[in-house]
Parts: sequence; structure tokens; C-alpha cells
Amino acid sequence: MESLACTAEALSIHKEINRTAAPFPDGAGVKELFEDCAARHVDAVAVVHRDRTLTYGELNELANGLADVLRMRGVRPGDAVGVCIERSPELIVGLLAVLKCGAAYLPFDASWPDERLRILFGEAHCRRVLTDQDPALAGRFPEYEVVPAVYAEPPRGRTNPDVPVGPLDIAYINFTSGSTGRPKGVRIEHRAIARLVFGAVYARLDADTTLLQLAPISFDAATFEIWGALLHGGTCVLYPGKHVRLSELKRVLDDHRVTVLFLTTALFNTVVDEAPETLGGLETILTGGEAHSLRHIEKALRHYGRDRLVSVYGPTECTTFATFHPVRELRPEDPALPIGRPIQNTRLYVVDGDTLCAPGETGEVLLAGAGLSPGYLGMPDITRERFIDREVDGVPERLYRTGDRAYLRADGDLVFQGRQDDQVKVSGFRIELGEVAHHIGAHPTVKQSYVTVAERATGEKALIAFVVPHGEDITPEGLRTHLRARLPGYMVPSGIHLCTALPLTATGKVDRRVLLSSHLQATGVMPV
Repeated sequence: MESLACTAEALSIHKEINRTAAPFPDGAGVKELFEDCAARHVDAVAVVHRDRTLTYGELNELANGLADVLRMRGVRPGDAVGVCIERSPELIVGLLAVLKCGAAYLPFDASWPDERLRILFGEAHCRRVLTDQDPALAGRFPEYEVVPAVYAEPPRGRTNPDVPVGPLDIAYINFTSGSTGRPKGVRIEHRAIARLVFGAVYARLDADTTLLQLAPISFDAATFEIWGALLHGGTCVLYPGKHVRLSELKRVLDDHRVTVLFLTTALFNTVVDEAPETLGGLETILTGGEAHSLRHIEKALRHYGRDRLVSVYGPTECTTFATFHPVRELRPEDPALPIGRPIQNTRLYVVDGDTLCAPGETGEVLLAGAGLSPGYLGMPDITRERFIDREVDGVPERLYRTGDRAYLRADGDLVFQGRQDDQVKVSGFRIELGEVAHHIGAHPTVKQSYVTVAERATGEKALIAFVVPHGEDITPEGLRTHLRARLPGYMVPSGIHLCTALPLTATGKVDRRVLLSSHLQATGVMPV
């Protein structure tokens, strides 16, 4: 096994930040953990949706009943079961039922193209789909067995299925986009979920916790939202609408006294801009998914105070969160908000080539610990490329190469520096899009921005910026003047477009495709 070279300074800072070992139930699966929790909190409220509630006892019995149906339909340990259920108590029952069979759930959205879904099902060897849209899906996919998730008289079972489920078994499969155009199936083990929610250092998670389930089930933030509550005896409140409306969000948070909420960076920025009082009653506000705007963080600090706002970071391959940074202040010398230190039972290394980086040196972020995926479905080459084995100071580590660039500050906090593949070449110059976006965001009249690359009819690449302004006293030329004072000419976007808002994907991130489609209609410049 190869070793990472390092200086004493580099090794010292990494040893300091990686003292994250903490007790957690790494010998049990989610099935056993939930069933034990349900036995201890039989009458406590587990799930709330609109005017419906389920206690832990009711939820466990309903999941047992549906698990019996699935097992009679042939679901066996190790199988993958597609899950397409609207946000509802039936969704939670369905996920638990699949796990109680010893199977893995594969969440998907019915709006995804048929061809993409067949690829997903094929990669996972998934033959059965649990859904509340059974007639529609049965018509689209006659080759798969469609199992209804909703019954007029839901089956119940008082006895937990006698199915052993271990910590290294696969609990669910999340598909992410792949650079080759083929989606990558990320397998997540039961112990990885336990590692995420037990002994959490980024938020209080216990029987008094109330979490809002807001993310689409196909987005891995849902893992935290659901199991962060249901493995502790807390309450999981399901957001009632398909689309977030800030007035409704505030009502749900206040009515149910939600204590912890996760918002994507883009949605967080929108709330801070338009209705910061929405989050006023929360104990902890978690936010992440994209680089943070310092202006929005500063405004949030003024509004919410210290120790309520936590920046979180993590790829799907490390089970939702890998680092956390409680936001207490913004230092004038910091060019960006740190993404912090590793969460419990997670280790982090900043590496340049095969050398561990000292503080201030930029390298790739590598992650280790119980949260790591065992790899991608049916992609052994990519798995070997992204998941590597190295020795660090004589200790073997299995590491996930994130492709993210960052450096460690002297105090041990990690500062994100963009993607390795976020580096572009325009007119022969190498440009980091994150640096351009940072300087646009520093303009006092800019609310939000997004920078990308497009291609002219001549084949020449061009930097394009989309900007949501404060008020009306801003022009593209004014922004160019601002940027020319801070960046070389080749880093100033040739196209700056003012927008009323940045469109978001279902997972709350900026929808690049929609932005560039509107740009193409206006200019004829193709996205890269």
C-alpha cells in the first residue's frame, strides 16, 4: 500500500482535526435501531403530515405489514426496491418496509425520463417498484412488478420480521450524475446512516428533536432529515407541499416547533433575502450544497445570532455530511466561509498528489471513515479511481477522492476553493469559476450570482455570469467596471445577464440548464 508523504507540520494539523472517534451503534442496521427505538417510544409522535400523525408504535406496525406484503411478493435480503412515493406517511412506511425485508431502497422521481429510469433499475438489478402511482408506472414499465404503497385498509403487523440486517448491508442507493453521461449508483451502508446521526456534533439530535423533511427523497439530505429524527425517538415533520413557499414554510416550522432544519445554499439565500423571520424559531439552521455568499451569511448572523447557523459539506459518497462549521463570526481576512472540520467518525485529508498538505497549501479533499460508500454500482474502474487505499503515518486508510479543492487554515478549519473540474480555459488562460463568482458577489448591489462557461458559434469559449441584483441601480457595464478593478481582463465575463431569480433544481441547486437555455435563446451561444 502506498503511503502519503508529509512534513511534521502537515501531519500534526491532520492528526488534530481527525480526532473524531465517538461511540455509535456500528454493529446494528437501521432496521434494528428503529425497532429498538420504536419499542422505547411506542406512544411518541414519529411522523406528522398535514393533519395526520403516526406514533412510533403505529409506524412500526404499518411498516411490518407492508414488509410482509413485499416479502410475499418475493423481496429478499440484498434486493433493491425502487421507491416512488409522494412526501407522506406512506413514504416513511415504505422506506422502513424495504429495510425490514433486508433490501435496499432506490428512491426515484416519476418525472425522470423512462430511459434514465431503466438504466437505474438495470444497474441496481431492481425488479420491483413500491409506489403510490402504480397505474401510471405500471403502464410505463410493464416489465417491472409495481407494488402499491397505499391501501384502503393498510396491513399491520405486530411482529417485527425475523430478517437479520447487518451494519455493512446496503440500506439505499442514490444515483448521481456522471461525467460520462451515465448515472452513478452510490451504495450506502446501514452503519453509514448510524454514523451520520448518532453522536452528532453539528446539531442536537435526540428524543426532543423535531426535524423538517423538506428535500426530495432522491436527494441525500433526506437521509439526515428522516433518520436523524426516527432513530432517536424524535419527530419527523413532512413538508406538506411539492414546492416551497416561504409563508407556508414559516407556518409549518412554527406550528410544529421544528428544532433543526437543513436548507440548500440557494434556498437559504432566498429565505435570508426575502423572509429571514421564517427561520426565527429554529434551534439549528444547517445549510450547504454550494459555496456560501458571505453577504448572506453576514445578514444571517445579524438576524439569528451566533451558534444557530451551521455550514455543512459532504458528497453523497460520504453519506450526506462530512464536515461542519458553526458560524460565529466572519473574519475580514477570509475570502470564503470555511466548511469546517470533520464530523464525528469522519476523517479528512488535504492532499496534493501523494503529499499531505500543510496549513495554507491547497490540495484535493480526501475523506475517510464509516460514512464512506463501498463504491459505485457496476463501475469497478471508476470505483478504483475515486476510492483509494493509502497509509497515513503508518495507518491504512480507505479514502474517497472528492475532486474538491481546499486548504486548511492554521486553526484547522477547511476552506473550500472550488472543484478540480471547475477550472476552465478561456483564450488559453486557466480560470477558476469560483473566484469570478466571489468577486461578483462582493459587489454591494448583487444579491445572487452564478458563473459558467458557454461556447460561441465560432467554437470559442466565453465566461457568462447570471446576476440577481438588489434594486435597479445596477448594470452589466457597472459590474464589469467593478470586476476589472479586481480581476485580469480575461477573467471578466463577456456576458453578464440580470435575472429576477436563479432557477433551482428539485434538490435546491442552481439549474444551469435552464439558465443557459434562456441565454441560448437570447444570444445563440451554446452551453459547454
